[in-house]
Amino acid sequence: MSAPRELPIATNGDVVVVRQQTRSLAAEIGLSLVDQTKIVTAASELARNALVHAGGGRVLIEVLEGGRRPGLRLVFTDEGPGIPDVEQALTQGWSTAGGLGLGLSGSRRLVDEFDLVSAPGEGTRVTVTKWAR
Repeated sequence: MSAPRELPIATNGDVVVVRQQTRSLAAEIGLSLVDQTKIVTAASELARNALVHAGGGRVLIEVLEGGRRPGLRLVFTDEGPGIPDVEQALTQGWSTAGGLGLGLSGSRRLVDEFDLVSAPGEGTRVTVTKWAR
């Protein structure tokens, strides 16, 4: 099993690195091209959210092995302002940044497991997992 990779998210270049590392590991564990695209898209959206809404953060990328099938887990954390209303933030089309409002809700649809923990003034942690089919 490869060691978890922790990457900073402080610049647009870091978002690109998160995408590249996610794609590389997703291919390495045998995710289909469609599932690679889904997890990379989710990673990109969540990294961008951390950058735009929290001024940056970090992601821990972990290969999950030992079960019936391998998987890829990404844990995004930031110390930003937090999300006052998590349910509203997960509503498709809701945006505080004037975007399409697809970041969180879209990411949730693209992965097999999604967990979001946030509170005002306490930052945000989003965990997503994609399993090989």
